Amino acid sequence: MKVVPGWKTRAFVRAAALYLALIAMAWCALLPILWALAGSVKKQSEVTTPTLLPREPQWSNYRTVFQEMPFGRMFLNTVLYAGCVTAGQVFFCSLAGYAFARLRFPGRDALFVAYLATLMVPLTVTVVPQFLLMRVLGLTDTPWALILPGLFGSAFGTYLMRQFFRTLPVELEEAAVLDGCSPWQIYRRVLLPNAKPAVMVLAVLTWVNVWNDFLWPLVMIQRREISTVTLGLVWMQGQYVSDWPVLMAASMLILLPLVIVYAVAQKAFLRGIGMSGFGGR
Repeated sequence: MKVVPGWKTRAFVRAAALYLALIAMAWCALLPILWALAGSVKKQSEVTTPTLLPREPQWSNYRTVFQEMPFGRMFLNTVLYAGCVTAGQVFFCSLAGYAFARLRFPGRDALFVAYLATLMVPLTVTVVPQFLLMRVLGLTDTPWALILPGLFGSAFGTYLMRQFFRTLPVELEEAAVLDGCSPWQIYRRVLLPNAKPAVMVLAVLTWVNVWNDFLWPLVMIQRREISTVTLGLVWMQGQYVSDWPVLMAASMLILLPLVIVYAVAQKAFLRGIGMSGFGGR
């Protein structure tokens, strides 16, 4: 085998350039979070200064968050909304994904393509019709207005589960049929237990999306006792002057559950991304 002169040097340069590019992208992504974290313990006069670390950390900013808004109640509300929507998305999307991947019925592929085409509809286009529907049903300014629109699945979640179910061996289903299992039993006892990576991906993405949602709660909710943490963050902003360190402290408290969720589900999340067709394969 002929060794090309200087190949080790070129490989080292390529690897170094790749790592430098990754470090630069990671720094660009983490810098706003680090700036907000540092700003959450600064004084109001230090927020606009070009220094990252505060001179005297003001940990009282976090206590002020709970004094200026019912953060605990809003936190529990958001957990309830995100939990209900995530459970509904996992159940209905996995059920629809199983039907589109395994069951045969007339117009299956055409129906799936039409359903998938709804991903191209901007969210802002559907806000007004959904608001009118909620008002007709008398659900405005109620928790159901935040839970029902996302409870019964989504095109993205259905696509994700369908792609994963298609990767599972057909022999699993055939063996279950020989054992006398119905389609529902095949879904519940055979395929769904083997789809835990995809379920984890869908659950994490749905949780993050609902937790960070601002537009729909802003349209539907007026009462603070049923509002979400994102609405609470907006209500803390003054009309003319805002206490930016306290707002940054509230932002860090809102971000903390997402970091915990991702840290707990990191391995299963990355495994599900790779196995469901979104890992670049």
